[in-house]
Amino acid sequence: MTSTHRNAIMANCSNQIRRITIIPTLVQIFLLLLASPLLSKVLCIKECTNSPTPTELTSHTVRAQLSAEEVRALQEKFRSHLHLIPTDKTEWIDLMPRRFLSSSTDSHNNNIKKHHVEEFNLRMLDRGIKGSDTRLASWKRGGNFLSEVSLHDVRLASDSIYGQAQQTNLEYLLLLDVDRLVWSFKKQAGLETPGTPYGGWEGADVELRGHFVGHYMSATAMAWASTHNMTLFSKMTSLVDALYACQNAIGTGYLSAFPDEFFDRFEAIKPVWAPYYTIHKIMQGLLDQYAYAGNAKTLEMVTWMAEYFANRVKNVIQKYTIERHYTSLNEETGGMNDVLYQLYTITKDERHLILAHLFDKPCFLGLLAVQADSLSNFHSNTHIPIVVGAQKRYEVTGDPLYKGIGIFFMDIVNSSHAYASGGTSVGEFWLDPKHLADTLSTETQESCTTYNMLKVSRNLFRWTKEVAYADYYERALINGVLSIQRGAQPGIMIYMLPMKPDSSKAVSYHGWGTKFNSFWCCYGTGIESFSKLGDSIYFQEKGSSPSLYIIQFIPSTFNWRSAGLVISQEIEPLTSSDLHYCVSLTVSTNQSNNQAYTLNIRIPSWTSLDSFTATLNSKNLIPTFRGNFLSIKKKWGSDEKVILEFPIHIRTEQIKDDRPKFSSFKAFLFGPYLLAGLTRGNKHTKLGSFRIVSEWISPLPKYFDSQLVSLTQQSSNKTLFISSSNLSFTMQEKPQAGSRASIETTFRIYHKDSKNKCAAFPSGNTSIGSNRHTDKHVMIEPFDMPGTVITNTLNITSDTHAAGSSFRLVPGLDGTANSISVELDTKPGCYISTGEVHYGPGKKVLVLCKGDSQLKGDASFKKAASFVPTEANRHYNPLSFVAKGQDRNFILEPLMGLRDEFYTVYFNIEAQDKRSKLYPVGVC
Repeated sequence: MTSTHRNAIMANCSNQIRRITIIPTLVQIFLLLLASPLLSKVLCIKECTNSPTPTELTSHTVRAQLSAEEVRALQEKFRSHLHLIPTDKTEWIDLMPRRFLSSSTDSHNNNIKKHHVEEFNLRMLDRGIKGSDTRLASWKRGGNFLSEVSLHDVRLASDSIYGQAQQTNLEYLLLLDVDRLVWSFKKQAGLETPGTPYGGWEGADVELRGHFVGHYMSATAMAWASTHNMTLFSKMTSLVDALYACQNAIGTGYLSAFPDEFFDRFEAIKPVWAPYYTIHKIMQGLLDQYAYAGNAKTLEMVTWMAEYFANRVKNVIQKYTIERHYTSLNEETGGMNDVLYQLYTITKDERHLILAHLFDKPCFLGLLAVQADSLSNFHSNTHIPIVVGAQKRYEVTGDPLYKGIGIFFMDIVNSSHAYASGGTSVGEFWLDPKHLADTLSTETQESCTTYNMLKVSRNLFRWTKEVAYADYYERALINGVLSIQRGAQPGIMIYMLPMKPDSSKAVSYHGWGTKFNSFWCCYGTGIESFSKLGDSIYFQEKGSSPSLYIIQFIPSTFNWRSAGLVISQEIEPLTSSDLHYCVSLTVSTNQSNNQAYTLNIRIPSWTSLDSFTATLNSKNLIPTFRGNFLSIKKKWGSDEKVILEFPIHIRTEQIKDDRPKFSSFKAFLFGPYLLAGLTRGNKHTKLGSFRIVSEWISPLPKYFDSQLVSLTQQSSNKTLFISSSNLSFTMQEKPQAGSRASIETTFRIYHKDSKNKCAAFPSGNTSIGSNRHTDKHVMIEPFDMPGTVITNTLNITSDTHAAGSSFRLVPGLDGTANSISVELDTKPGCYISTGEVHYGPGKKVLVLCKGDSQLKGDASFKKAASFVPTEANRHYNPLSFVAKGQDRNFILEPLMGLRDEFYTVYFNIEAQDKRSKLYPVGVC
């Protein structure tokens, strides 16, 4: 480290220390007394993991592509200025009570010789770092936190988007084969290995192998609790039994899919891909099997693992220094601190508490403790789990320092590093705060980070009951988690959620994963997320006056056993034209209640109280508010119903960027739903100048969906579809649902009667040969270009009143039932045609007139000009809007529902001196 570099870091530290003034005085004193060696010495002269960079080594995406030789070369490149420096040992000496030192004179060289007078002891180490007696007393005091409800008592409505997502995930969990999942574990244990291992990151030669198996144990445990699917129970029990046999075969407590030599490299600060990251997943999975499925065997297994790794950590500190152990944490370790704190709450074994402390990463948590926004260039998903662990430390010990860390961390991520979706990170890292306009790419919002940020916000809500944390949870769950599945396809998920203009989930670096050959980190967190969708809807407040907090509006049923009540929650289907978001709660009981119970229902930040209404048993309720919660306290009878109507509207939200030139970059939200524009090849998404949102955003009329159709023609034993792409028209094969091509092969066809009223176009098997549809003049609008029409010259225009902007719809010239022909208004006898009878995909659509020599014979002409309307390949989302743009209009739909479509989240909404020309919305 150069003197210039050191001086720059010291200056930065001085600025950070000045910010301590915002911490309460008692906390400052506590911090300075107990952590002064850490903060005053280490943080200001020692670089922390991933800062300033080694992105090549810390990004999972890049690491998965590197050979062992490339990893070693890159680590050597960065090690000289990122890790050990000559003064480190002395800087850490105050944190090393592992040896009591005495002096004796060496008769040969008269030097002072130091020797051990007491064997290394983890408990002694912990007392030296933290002080001896406060933590256990704090544990006995506990905290006034809201209590989680059991997943066994929550059931999602199967017909809701949440129930469907849960079912899709369950089908994937059931698809996976136990023998293939545990193959590498058995190989490591020297047991018979039937079959073959899975591929991707679970491949037999991938250093991270085994991580997904840990996630699978967690996911299946929570999915079992959520569904009580007995097939799943049998599968996850078989997997645990196989791992139990592996651990016993090894005989040391060690359990992994890779050799323990990986930890030799980890402890020697040599290249290895995050072995503790995988161990955390395995330990957490075992603990979840115990917590949710009651498998006592897994508690035995995870306790034995903790003993094994405690010995490894002790040996590192004893052989080298505690500083050497902390240096090794520069490799990703997942949530080792978190899982060990959880284990301690079960075992009350102080060794587990101390080991958890040793995985609290001080160089990172110290920055948060002094409230320094220094997240830039840190690998996001390496460090969010460390914060989750710090939150657990607060819950276990009552230490307010760690409560403050969690609150401050959530604040800086949400205010400076979060997209409108609630997600964070770009290329797996945090970059400069409040400069997100520079980060809009295909590699944004790693799914793992959303999974872990939900944990952070959930904990904070349980501690504080502040509605802002519940609002964040809703936003990130809807727009982050629900966005990563590809519809109802089991096992198809994404790694990143692109924020780049005109991007697609399908064309990022990873794109959509595969069922059996991906197993990325985000696959592991993904299967967990969809297994626990019911875990944050309801929270209990126990005591003499019990209450229930309802913080998420998810169709579900909760059996509130302690109160003898069953709460059923329903959400009325929402459309873009609705003015209210309607929630109904039915409270039932089979027993007489002599005690009053309170329901506290979240009032979300996206609504207003101006026209909010609430009824209890069909009678208007005079609201009683407890903070941002509607509070109803009574002795509940059977089938009592509460109906809430929250005003909902569309609004804009500026990107987290404090530079004036990006103040016009904004996203659209409808209540909690982030809307994405279907831009399809248009990166210039500038909208016009308007005073209020409603001037340029309007709900898509409901009847538009009934006017959607796809036009087909048979050729060479194939059904081909008319497609509009890049302003040209061709015949293409049937597209995959949710693809860009599904939009390109869908059109809105409508006609006007003499009173200028819209009429729906019939599709499918509906006959159009009746007089009702003969000789009707129709307009044809591309699905995602509202306000435009196809012209008689096969161009697209926004002038819907121009000559040549309509066609005459007639029964198919070929005389086939249900077929149609589309005649030009400007040239009777000329029709839209393929120009050939036998052709393949890519054939250009053109205009042909009777008598043209291109087709030989009248029969061929008639067949080429006849099409069969079918069910549209794409439909509008009920929450669709039309946005008026300078160059064209856009359909806005919820991001969560998109699959392969190209979309834009942030639009440029600039104020103009002169109002831009706006294309009219295509409503009749």
